[in-house]
Amino acid sequence: MATHARSAADWLRWQESWDRQQEWYLPDREERFRVMLDMTEALVGPEPRVLDLACGTGSISDRVLRRMPGASTVGVDRDPALLAIAHGTFEGDGRACFVSADLSDPDWPTALPEGRYDAILTATALHWMRTEPLRALYRQLAGLVREGGVFLNADHMPDESTPRINAAVHVFDEERRARRSAEGAQDWKGWWRALGRDPELGAVAAERFALFGNPAEVQHSDHNDEEFQSAEWHAAALYGAGFGEARAVWSSPADAMVLGLR
Repeated sequence: MATHARSAADWLRWQESWDRQQEWYLPDREERFRVMLDMTEALVGPEPRVLDLACGTGSISDRVLRRMPGASTVGVDRDPALLAIAHGTFEGDGRACFVSADLSDPDWPTALPEGRYDAILTATALHWMRTEPLRALYRQLAGLVREGGVFLNADHMPDESTPRINAAVHVFDEERRARRSAEGAQDWKGWWRALGRDPELGAVAAERFALFGNPAEVQHSDHNDEEFQSAEWHAAALYGAGFGEARAVWSSPADAMVLGLR
């Protein structure tokens, strides 16, 4: 993918605005990244070959390479606008590469460079997949990570057995986001609206909107909002996919991170 002729500072500005927008929803986002990298280093060492799954702008790749300079990362995503930012941000860094692939296509692994991975990492991304396609994806991932390697997924994994707790958390989060918006914080729709107005990224933003719709204009989320799986389901699915051990290694009131050890 060709990147646009703009400075490293411009790409950094988009990366930072993406981080702030994500933190509007996930104030503990950096904590989950820290635990993810702790578990990766503990289990596969400080120089892993990492698959950054559904990588977006490369948030995980960025944190992996800053913490573990001897690592290498391969980012895969389908969103052309987010991939453009990833390509621009990491241009000239031979430790990182990015490929375009649709995870709902059974042949998506053929787009990857050859070789297995020490770690496959993903965050706040796979919740758009329904239950059975996600189970099938986990079976594919078991074949991409080496023996002794790890898979970590940090995402929305609700516990439906506690409806009163869940309702209170939902109200609390909505009120917090409303306060942040009043202070000028940018939300999901606002971020995409700003990207669409960027004179140099407008074309790739339009390409994204043609594929998935424009988040700034749709009334509802463009993600799956009907089937959310619990952390227990994810662990059981990883066992079923061929991982030798699997369990939650971090949680918040609404989210969790599940680790599968191959």
